[in-house]
Amino acid sequence: MNNRLHIGNLSFQTTADTLREALSRHGTVEDVHVPVERETGRARGFGFVTMVSAEDAQRAITALDGSTIDGRSVRVSIAQERSRN
Repeated sequence: MNNRLHIGNLSFQTTADTLREALSRHGTVEDVHVPVERETGRARGFGFVTMVSAEDAQRAITALDGSTIDGRSVRVSIAQERSRN
């Protein structure tokens, strides 16, 4: 199982620090990335979190999928790798 998570439906005000704090309660966070729009510098509404292990990732999914972060009900799932065609 992969240990990289996709966090969807984030508030535009959510930061990498906010995500790190929320997910670190359920395991060890290795990396957090919240993409921002070039023009506005505002978060794009999703992010990626890499957990240290697949077990930590699964714990985070179970605990946080459908929970509220920064006033929004978030979707937490295993990130799908992009195909490089």
